[in-house]
This record gives sequence, C-alpha cells and structure tokens, in this order.
Amino acid sequence: MDAIVKNFPLKDDNGRPSQKEAEDAVRVLLRWAGDDPEREGLIDTPSRVAKAYRELFSGYDLAPEDVLGRTFEEVAGYDDIVLVKDIPFYSHCEHHMVPIIGKAHVAYLPDGKVLGLSKIARVVEIYGRRLQTQETMTAQIAKSIDETLNPRGVAVMIEAEHMCMAMRGVQKQGSTTLTTTFTGAFKTEPAEQVRFMTMIRGRG
Repeated sequence: MDAIVKNFPLKDDNGRPSQKEAEDAVRVLLRWAGDDPEREGLIDTPSRVAKAYRELFSGYDLAPEDVLGRTFEEVAGYDDIVLVKDIPFYSHCEHHMVPIIGKAHVAYLPDGKVLGLSKIARVVEIYGRRLQTQETMTAQIAKSIDETLNPRGVAVMIEAEHMCMAMRGVQKQGSTTLTTTFTGAFKTEPAEQVRFMTMIRGRG
C-alpha cells in the first residue's frame, strides 16, 4: 500500500484524485453492487478499472486546437467538399456512464487551406473520450473545426447507439440516434446539405 501511495500522489497536477483514490472508489462500488472486492477474481479489478478509465476518458487531457493547428495551403485551387465519413468512436453517456457506440461523418468546404485527414478523426476521438451527450459532441466537433480552420462551412453527422437505452430503462436494442450540426454554407445553402447527405449515403 505504501508503494501505491508513493507512486500516485494524493492529487495530480490538475487537481484530479489520485490512482489510489480512484481504486478505493471502485472497491466501494463493488461492495455496493453486492460483491466482495477482496475475492480472487476482483483483487486487481480496481487497478484495472482506474487504468481503463484513464484511457477511456483521455480526451480531457487533449486539446482539439493542438490537433488542428497545422493546415496545408497547397491545394491547387481545390475548394469543394472534403468529407471523412464512417469514423468509428466509443464514448460514454454523461447521465449513466455507459457506452455510446457510433460513427461520425465530418465535412467542410475549404477556404484556401485544408486539414490533414487524420486530424478530423483525432478530433472525433478527443471529444468521444469524454463524458458526453450526442448532441453536445456533434456541436463540439463542428465548432472546433469551424473556429480553427475558418472554412466556408462545416457539416457533422453522428449516428450512434446508446447503451443507456439498450441495457437499461426501455431496453430497446439496435435503435440509432442521428444528430447533425451545420455551419456557414452548409447551414445557409440547402443544396450543400443535400450534397453532404448524398455523399454520406454513398451516392455522390
């Protein structure tokens, strides 16, 4: 126990509880659920859960602006839609802390510069690895790209299944929630929205 305390201080630099505090909290939940955290199969569970949460919620330690910081201006005059679709993500609902599993489609209309395609996927991952509502995540992705790149417009659609609906409550497995956010030309010009939707569905 002394070694654990030595390796993990009571608080980290941003005021977050220590690894030991997180593990103790997991032990409380295990007891609350009706199990014995001291039995063989659960001895290492608090440590595993705390480490898993660090990974699952690593989006809090990352800034989308840092990922989106580098752009490219050698685009040979290209100014049409750039779309990255079917970006898989795993998030957690902020109401019940159970998984949200889905995919994001992100497009923008360049205005003289473009992003590396992997940057768009990274932004989805950053916001996905936080406690979320789907509506908030959709708006956050669009806003971060819009403010950093200053394109002529951004379009984001997220399709996801919420385990808080599938595993508990109404228990409706397989239902999908769709959310969209549009900025700039995608918001003011219906034809651009139609093109975005058509390209997502594979007919563009």
